[in-house]
Amino acid sequence: MAEGKLRYYIAAVSSTIIWGFFSIPLRSLRAYPSEQILYYRIFASLIITWLLIAIFKKQELRTDLRRFRELDNQSKTKLRVLILVAGILITGNWFTFIYAVNNVSLKSAAFAYMVCPLITAVGGFLILKEDLSRLKWVGIGIAFCSIIILANGSLHEVLWSVFIASLYAFYLIIQRAVQSIDKLVMLGIQLLISSLLMLPLFLYHFQSIPVGYHFWFTILLISLVFTIIPLFLSLYALIAIPSSTLGIIIYINPIVAFTVAFIYFQEGVTELQAVAYGMLLAAVVVFNWAVIRGLLLKRNLPDSPYIDVPIE
Repeated sequence: MAEGKLRYYIAAVSSTIIWGFFSIPLRSLRAYPSEQILYYRIFASLIITWLLIAIFKKQELRTDLRRFRELDNQSKTKLRVLILVAGILITGNWFTFIYAVNNVSLKSAAFAYMVCPLITAVGGFLILKEDLSRLKWVGIGIAFCSIIILANGSLHEVLWSVFIASLYAFYLIIQRAVQSIDKLVMLGIQLLISSLLMLPLFLYHFQSIPVGYHFWFTILLISLVFTIIPLFLSLYALIAIPSSTLGIIIYINPIVAFTVAFIYFQEGVTELQAVAYGMLLAAVVVFNWAVIRGLLLKRNLPDSPYIDVPIE
């Protein structure tokens, strides 16, 4: 595998592994309202991201502004719409996830991230015309079967799960379509949009600013380690790999989260759940077998992210 290709897959896998550990700091803030955690997470992420841009990405920001000014009016409008929609989608995903946790069920919120990779993979195939080989379709089929095993909730919960998952899936698809802007700058713009969308709700629900070292340390940890870094890594990965591939790699997230719940939080697990999560891991391996085989055989991957190594 070419070095330039490998680092994008490492970024994709790293982002999903990091998110898998998100429950550890989040559980430590369970005494605080979920909406409050969300607001301060977004605002803190916005401040940190733009500080990083001001320190490390000033030249890239100037370059992006110059490129934008050089675009024709139609291209400018298209780019504005895509960035705005992406910001709305990621904000909607965060907000509906919190709403589902508080008002629908924990199961519907968690199950959304089981459905998201399938929607992303199929959406990338249908919208972006990303190539899916027969082996990748087999991987999708295995993932779908594992989801069927885990899906035993009401129709109301399933519909909420699909809605939450769709928001993030189409966010990833849009990111794959926008390649002209530096990824940290793009993240900063999206967090700005997200902050503006959340500000009216924050002001409406505002009572007092939380005090305490633990709250603010954890919020900063969540903002940097569990928001900015994984989002940046996923945007970076989409430079060179299809959104369908990143979508399936996301299945590493619930596998890690499942392991954390079992080992760290000592939560029980049924044999059926263990089989289903094992199938998810198998789906990730099968879907990315061309990449894995290239690593094992030390072959170079094709330059195009849409071309698979032939299966013999």
